Amino acid sequence: MRFTRSVVAASAVAALSVGTMTALASPASAAPNTTPQKVCGSGYKTVNSAKVGSLGTVYLTYNASNGQNCVTTIRNNPGKAVNMSAWVSVPDTGESHYDEGLFTSYAGPTYVYGKGHCVDWGGGIANTYVQVFGSNCGSLKEHRVTFTR
Repeated sequence: MRFTRSVVAASAVAALSVGTMTALASPASAAPNTTPQKVCGSGYKTVNSAKVGSLGTVYLTYNASNGQNCVTTIRNNPGKAVNMSAWVSVPDTGESHYDEGLFTSYAGPTYVYGKGHCVDWGGGIANTYVQVFGSNCGSLKEHRVTFTR
């Protein structure tokens, strides 16, 4: 999935080499139209989401054919690279995966097998974070926390 970011960077360099400054003038328009399904892959459906302040959204997706959950954090306005994260955990099995770094449009994907289990998940953009605990496990009520550092 990091390939998409490389293509955007390569396109910007190519545009500059022929003298076009458009790529630098509006970096948000240079980013592809990113969706959770494009990041996680075919077969994944959004089952939950949480706003990261006004900066973007963390998406929990699920693939019923393989029992995998996927989490990605997607910015509302891609642009200059900022610290971003996406994580997902299955407390019953102890399996968890995390992605963090400087990204221009999204963090993740992060995957865990979660069929028949509650999941904890979340992510962040810049200094705003959201965490969701005990999610997608039937009648139990999830617990959400949003905070800034």
